[in-house]
Amino acid sequence: MKFEYLEKGNPDVCEFVLRSVPEWFGLEESTLAYIKESKGLPMLVATENGKTIGFLSLKEHSPYAAEVYVMGVIPAFHRKGVGRKLLIEAEKVLLRKNIEFLQVKTLSAERECEFYKKTRLFYKSFGFKELEVFPTLWDESNPCQLLIKVVEGN
Repeated sequence: MKFEYLEKGNPDVCEFVLRSVPEWFGLEESTLAYIKESKGLPMLVATENGKTIGFLSLKEHSPYAAEVYVMGVIPAFHRKGVGRKLLIEAEKVLLRKNIEFLQVKTLSAERECEFYKKTRLFYKSFGFKELEVFPTLWDESNPCQLLIKVVEGN
């Protein structure tokens, strides 16, 4: 598995991966927004034998804080450490920039969804802590859970 850091993301990579996981990215309007926004954000791309298997886009909010704006791994590589390795590589990038906090927004447990339950467990296993729920940030049927962690060297 190899990782490449891009100062400006590749929307084709974003689209390829997000469309492979419609259980998480099934709202067309949101998916198109992620694809468009990824073009201007730093991106880590994971490849295996020259083929894209996952990516992570970072969004810096201040000199101290950044966000996992969007991340995805193609289904054939779920539960094989790709997401964890993408987060480790992202933290290395953030450490070089002296960024102290990393956040991620995901669907709150207030709306039951087996796929996002897995997502929350994944982030919690990496040290993210629940900070706040924003009931209407996205819309009332999709309450947003904000998680945060201190950026660490791994």
